[in-house]
Amino acid sequence: MSDTQHATLNITGMTCAACSTRVEKVLNKMDGVEAQVNLTTEKATVDYDAEKASIDDITNKIENVGYGVLMEKTELDIIGMTCAACSTRIEKVLNKQNGVKAASVNLTTESATIEYNPGIVDPKALIEKIKSVGYDAKPKAEAAEKQNHKEKALQRQKTKLIISAVLAAPLLVTMFVHLFNMDIPAIFMNPWFQFALATPVQFIIGWQFYVGAYKNLRSGGANMDVLVALGTSAAYFYSLYEALKTIGTDYMPHLYFETSAVLITLILFGKYLEAKAKSQTTNALSSLLNLQAKEARVIRNGEETMIPVEEVAVGDRLVVKPGEKIPVDGMVVKGRTSVDESMITGESIPIEKEKDAAVIGSTINKNGSIEMEATKVGKDTALASIVKVVEEAQGSKAPIQRLADVISGYFVPIVVGIAILTFVVWIIFVDPGQFEPALIAAIAVLVIACPCALGLATPTSIMVGSGRAAESGILFKGGEHLEGTHQLNAIVLDKTGTVTKGKPEVTDFTGDEEAFQLLASAEKGSEHPLAGAIVAYATEKEMKLIEVEEFNAIPGHGIESKISGKQVLVGNRKLMTDQHIDIGAYEEELSTFETEGKTAMLLAIDGKYRGTVAVADRIKETAPQAIKELKEQGLEVIMLTGDNERTAKAIAKQVGIDHVIAQVLPEEKADKVKEIQLQGKKVAMVGDGVNDAPALVTADVGIAIGTGTEVAIEAADVTILGGELLLIPKAIRISHSTIRNIRQNLFWAFGYNTAGIPVAAIGLLAPWIAGAAMALSSVSVVTNSLRLKRAKI
Repeated sequence: MSDTQHATLNITGMTCAACSTRVEKVLNKMDGVEAQVNLTTEKATVDYDAEKASIDDITNKIENVGYGVLMEKTELDIIGMTCAACSTRIEKVLNKQNGVKAASVNLTTESATIEYNPGIVDPKALIEKIKSVGYDAKPKAEAAEKQNHKEKALQRQKTKLIISAVLAAPLLVTMFVHLFNMDIPAIFMNPWFQFALATPVQFIIGWQFYVGAYKNLRSGGANMDVLVALGTSAAYFYSLYEALKTIGTDYMPHLYFETSAVLITLILFGKYLEAKAKSQTTNALSSLLNLQAKEARVIRNGEETMIPVEEVAVGDRLVVKPGEKIPVDGMVVKGRTSVDESMITGESIPIEKEKDAAVIGSTINKNGSIEMEATKVGKDTALASIVKVVEEAQGSKAPIQRLADVISGYFVPIVVGIAILTFVVWIIFVDPGQFEPALIAAIAVLVIACPCALGLATPTSIMVGSGRAAESGILFKGGEHLEGTHQLNAIVLDKTGTVTKGKPEVTDFTGDEEAFQLLASAEKGSEHPLAGAIVAYATEKEMKLIEVEEFNAIPGHGIESKISGKQVLVGNRKLMTDQHIDIGAYEEELSTFETEGKTAMLLAIDGKYRGTVAVADRIKETAPQAIKELKEQGLEVIMLTGDNERTAKAIAKQVGIDHVIAQVLPEEKADKVKEIQLQGKKVAMVGDGVNDAPALVTADVGIAIGTGTEVAIEAADVTILGGELLLIPKAIRISHSTIRNIRQNLFWAFGYNTAGIPVAAIGLLAPWIAGAAMALSSVSVVTNSLRLKRAKI
């Protein structure tokens, strides 16, 4: 039996789509490994069979093809060590943890330094592991604040760009001599002056391209670095050859030092702008992370102490005062307040909280002081789960990206071939025997053709689109679901808890008080929402409930129980008919209730009819508007429910749904979705209950209402936080906008290369213009993706 595990690796050194495709191809060739590599997020998502491959094997494979796997370091203070055996023991335990590259424990300083993969290892889990072997640990108190890795990389890029620009600027002046026949100081035209300026740009600033090209070629791949290194080296070394010919002669050289230096500068400029723009695509994730509380007030030894929220453990007793953020998920144990949960549920009205009420981390305590017990901390909190979903969605690939991936994998070798062919055609046919025009045309082809724009076209749009959705309370679990949502043409809505509020109330009962007492007593053992309404009504009337001797739920029909020696049946017509109980005289009464949109349940005691209870579940205020918008988007809207047809149609009429499938047993919901799919339709299923999970999985897109059960949310592809139905048509609009944006990006990326290469090959583009165009093509794709942040949805 295989042991499949999941890991996320941060990849360094990738510069274009050819890089990500290369890494993905190499990983997928490993036995038992399935991987997706995302250029924009610089992450590899890997599923692997632990019996056939390990994280070390995967990391080594990535490093062998010339890339790196980013590791992070953490320092912990260790408490309780007394000798070298202690430190050795802890070190051994840490080094055995999956995702830990190296761990070193110092007995003298009582600290541990751990290098680990942040996509696999949670530092808090390391602390728990240390505790499990008899010691204690906590984050190192005096550790300086870590600067973000990407910010450091961006600063390095900026420094290189400035140095390169300063050195290339005088060389740029020489271009104007060629273009406009201008007079400039003679020193600018001196070959050795140009050599002195171009050399550090070529081999110090531009060394990264040589390193990248070498690593890729060594592993049998080719990327943008190969094109840049080839193009700039050809210009540089030909210019050097020309400069050497001037020694001791009056030879007038043909120099292209400015071509190589300006090209490298322009490419660095484009990469810097691209990195800046890409950082903006993660703003949504950053804003979610910023919602997290930073500190918590914990009660220890009878005193309140402020500690970092990372140190809060399950079971800790916390105090939260008015205006403060609730640090972690938990349960109120003392006090009363109202909490603003809009960041999770979308509900703007504060929710009243008292003893035993659940509270969500990072929501805002409005007006009361409470004590709470932490039940979920760290990566288990609701907000952390949301962040994880958004991260995974932003890191996943949409099917539309596959074409770009395939093309970028073959792109560089083809371009090199076209450049060689261009050189040959020029030197033999176009300008026979003239080396320089052929070289310039070949360099222009090499430089203008870069697969970066192709690689960025899809993931940047997915990142911005899914981030925009998350800010609105819509969580897409992957790029494939964000893409699939725009293809929908039918949407199936569960009734209870989706179209309606899911909190039904008793409106009518035709029996006597004794009958209702038995009814409520029987329903106390049921988990159905209607049962909850009946029990709540009995509690409100201060009825004393009787102990149930036997209880049996009959799915889709009702319940059967034994109370005080009496057989109590509660359910629909089918249940009564199966038990041979005559209800013909009460059919008109039932019909009246159902026409009013109420759910009617029949009560029989010891085989005799004793009354009908009517329960109504109010529709959500925004349901009619949401249904209207879905219809305007061209979707067929269908309501699926276990209720009888008359009640279901009454509810459907109130919200504007024309097609109703009623009296469906829980296990039949998935079959009904399949029937609609067999009609050739792309179907979304919207639900909130455990019994909706099979249908959510069966549908082309499963949409879970965030106020529903964890099972439904886990089974779904999209989660609507807070249960606001208007977010469903909004999710579809976001999907349409994102896919339209991706198509625009792919069109311009394909069009740019399709048009640019022939133009360069026939000699109509100077290499430096080609370099500028190449650099700006990637920037334009990312900038177009960022338009999604401002698009009206």
